[in-house]
Amino acid sequence: QVPLVESGGGLVQPGGSLRRSCTYSGYTTANYAIGWFRQVPGKERDGVSCISAHGGSIRYADSVKGRATISRDNAKNTVHLQMNSLRPEDTAVYYCAAETGLEGTGFCYPRFFTSWGQGTQVTVSS
Repeated sequence: QVPLVESGGGLVQPGGSLRRSCTYSGYTTANYAIGWFRQVPGKERDGVSCISAHGGSIRYADSVKGRATISRDNAKNTVHLQMNSLRPEDTAVYYCAAETGLEGTGFCYPRFFTSWGQGTQVTVSS
C-alpha cells in the first residue's frame, strides 16, 4: 500500500477548470503508475486518466479527451490532473490510485490498482 494524498477539488462553475494533485510516497516511488478515477452514487468507479511510471503510457477516458491533461513530476512524487471546460456530468468523487508495473493501452481500470487515496468531491454547478 502506498500512502496517497489528494488535493484540489470542490465547487466549480460549468466551463471552469480544476487542477487535482496526487502526492505519493513509498519505497520505490518512481515505479508507480498513477490513475485518476471517479464515482457517482449508484455507479461503478470509472477511469478518468492514467499515467505509467515514467510517463510513456497515458490514457484518457473518451468523456474527458481534449479537456484533461495528466502529468507527473517524479522528483516531487506528484501527479497532476488538469481538467478544463468542466461540465455538470463531471461531478463525482475523484480518487487517485497507484500501482507498480502498469503501462500500455489497457491499464486504466480500477481493478488493476491496489493503493487508493481518500477521494474528494468535485461538483460542477452554477
